[in-house]
Amino acid sequence: MWKDIVTVTVQIAVLYVLNELGYFLVDTTHVPVPGNVMGMLLLFILLATGAVKLKWIERGAALLVKHLAFFFIPIAVGLMKFGGLFLSNGLVLAVTLIVSISVGIYVTGSVSQVLAKRGERAQ
Repeated sequence: MWKDIVTVTVQIAVLYVLNELGYFLVDTTHVPVPGNVMGMLLLFILLATGAVKLKWIERGAALLVKHLAFFFIPIAVGLMKFGGLFLSNGLVLAVTLIVSISVGIYVTGSVSQVLAKRGERAQ
């Protein structure tokens, strides 16, 4: 049991370090990209090149994804401060959200289909 706890803790720590490294790179290079996106890009590059094996971070990442909904609670509470903004610009915000979500779903679906076909060909 302790071994599992330590393993997951170390894996989450690795993900955290990559996230912080992303913020550091953005701060030092002044690239107009959010630090967490840079951290995910670093993780992708490390996984794609094999420098980091998926099994080294898989359980920690799965735990974070499993509890992902909890990370949105502070955001939802913070949005309550902007009630007036939503009342005055609600329609524009709703259309923007619907369009951006639709584009995100479309791109994600397209990429997953391409990767699935690539995986089928590889087998």
